[in-house]
Amino acid sequence: MAAPGSRGRSLSGLLPAQTSLEYALLDAVTQQEKDSLVYQYLQKVDGWEQDLSVPEFPEGLEWLNTEEPISVYKDLCGKIVILDFFTYCCINCIHLLPDLHALEHTYSDKDGLLIIGVHSAKFPNEKVLDNIKSAVLRYNITHPVVNDADASLWQELEVSCWPTLVILGPRGNMLFSLIGEGHKDKLFLYTSIALKYYKDRGQIRDDKIGIKLYKDSLPPSPLLFPGKVTVDQVTNRLVIADTGHHRILVVWKNGQIQYSIGGPNPGRKDGIFSESTFNSPQGVAIMNNIIYVADTENHLIRKIDLEAERVSTVAGIGIQGTDKEGGAKGEQQPISSPWDVVFGTSGSEVQRGDILWIAMAGTHQIWALLLDSGKLPKKNELTKGTCLRFAGSGNEENRNNAYPHKAGFAQPSGLSLASEDPWSCLFVADSESSTVRTISLKDGAVKHLVGGERDPMNLFAFGDVDGVGINAKLQHPLGVTWDKKRNLLYVADSYNHKIKVVDPKTKNCTTLAGTGDTNNVTSSSFTESTFNEPGGLCIGENGQLLYVADTNNHQIKIMDLETKMVSVLPIFRSENAVVDGPFLVEKQKTLPKLPKSAPSIRLSPVTVCAGQTLQFQLRLDLPSGSKLTEGVPSCWFLRAEGNEWLLQGQMPSGDIENISSQPTISLQIPDDCLSLEAIVSVSVFLYYCSADSSACMMKAILFSQPLQITDTQQGCIAPVELRYVF
Repeated sequence: MAAPGSRGRSLSGLLPAQTSLEYALLDAVTQQEKDSLVYQYLQKVDGWEQDLSVPEFPEGLEWLNTEEPISVYKDLCGKIVILDFFTYCCINCIHLLPDLHALEHTYSDKDGLLIIGVHSAKFPNEKVLDNIKSAVLRYNITHPVVNDADASLWQELEVSCWPTLVILGPRGNMLFSLIGEGHKDKLFLYTSIALKYYKDRGQIRDDKIGIKLYKDSLPPSPLLFPGKVTVDQVTNRLVIADTGHHRILVVWKNGQIQYSIGGPNPGRKDGIFSESTFNSPQGVAIMNNIIYVADTENHLIRKIDLEAERVSTVAGIGIQGTDKEGGAKGEQQPISSPWDVVFGTSGSEVQRGDILWIAMAGTHQIWALLLDSGKLPKKNELTKGTCLRFAGSGNEENRNNAYPHKAGFAQPSGLSLASEDPWSCLFVADSESSTVRTISLKDGAVKHLVGGERDPMNLFAFGDVDGVGINAKLQHPLGVTWDKKRNLLYVADSYNHKIKVVDPKTKNCTTLAGTGDTNNVTSSSFTESTFNEPGGLCIGENGQLLYVADTNNHQIKIMDLETKMVSVLPIFRSENAVVDGPFLVEKQKTLPKLPKSAPSIRLSPVTVCAGQTLQFQLRLDLPSGSKLTEGVPSCWFLRAEGNEWLLQGQMPSGDIENISSQPTISLQIPDDCLSLEAIVSVSVFLYYCSADSSACMMKAILFSQPLQITDTQQGCIAPVELRYVF
């Protein structure tokens, strides 16, 4: 990613000598020859009359992952130092991180090597330390990072491009520079020989640098940087890419986890759910109990079969690809940083969901994976499993064109489909051009919708302006979703921390929610709501709800498009409630008063011990032909009067959505018990109608469960059945 107006003179002092070295390396055959050439180069550079010295880090800069600010000439003497000039939105910078991780695993500061990230922002949002902190966590960066918000070091060295690596010798003397991604072999070669050269001269010190990882100061969270969310329109389940935990969650609409697949650590493994692993997954799409996942940092498309409970790979080979055409079978086709996926239909018009569209951020293109044999616009018939480029030249541009292969994208990161006429298009959140674009499903033509500007090479036309077409300004949007009911497009305007809405007919773009402040307000109106770099969104509940992956707040937020209110979806397991922060008072249900006619059933005492989980299974029968009343939530409540400590951190209430599939209520006995005897009560309220809907009524019941708590470890406790026939 090139920066505007760079002159590149300071680093140019290395250019003649390093260019000669790199030409010589092209002719070298053996590793020994390459090592010798680099060693000779260092002898030459080290013998210059005057070092090309790097400037000192300016005072007052903010640092991460270190105990205190670092000085080049006090703390780094005797070290080989790699300065990584990066900006956290840049896909090329993200691609470089595995190389740096690998280098850090090979050499430590005790060996004489230290990597320092010099964050030099492209977008204003990226200058904010809290946002850099989130990126450091998201990408598992464990070396020191300095926030060079004003790009002072960048300008003094006259760096010209993200990413740029500058390798320093033990005197702060510049030895090498590497521009862009894809130089892993050179990076390892230059670093290893520099360490050897200066060790031979006794100039390498093995003292340690004070590292204090930012991630170690954070409390655990049910979600960590969730990137994308989608909804299963049949069951209303949500699928969440829990990106920072490297897992996929399938949750019911009340937030209860049905499946957790992968995590907590990154990996790349297919198989049964308990063995499968992902690496920073992003886009998700679900249909017929099959989920497709953009497994971003594995450079794969994965398939999750919820019925077979297995994960498989359907595209990619597990390493970053550079192919910009494609055409091979999915499992043999290298791909690069897929960021979003959405189902589509081939030109045959016979099948639905037989194409998986892919936002291929790494090559700045839109690709397609054929889930069945079919035809793309301007393409011949393609066989099942084929994975190929559909739109985008691969050049990082904001270029629209009637010919899809001549169009240019800049890190496309979000997709949504409007298959119906007159739209018949893919909407694309093109993050680095700060635009939303459309791709015609009839002829592949790429057109501008909102944001950016007319110059296809200007990727710096960003802002926060409501308006029409090119007069509207966005800042690094990462997600889009189509509202078929209202013919509107919702946009996650990520770096403006807002949700915007676009009318594709008029190209009018306005702010729907978000003040632009990143302080986390958990329940509010649209106008008072806040987000922090929201990355994805989707429409659910027949167009009533908009679910938002509020990435840096580690939450899924629910926007009610009818009441104009925003709330947080609690994420919890059925065995033991693990919610997104403490229960909020306004989120708790109020316990209704039990009718005098409500039966009260006292159950036989149960003996439990600390740490055990007791489960209550509802087994309630309604009169024959009755059904639960739609729109009025039947519910249950858990109480422990006088022993409220029993319920700390537990799920105190829940809905009953289907009488034929009643919930199991879990209570985990705390490790520290304040009493050896207690009574837990379960109140149930059912709202139902007769078979002909001529009468609707409410029935309630109270179950009381005495508990005897012991220190003696108990065996497995059978679930307590709460039975009653109304």
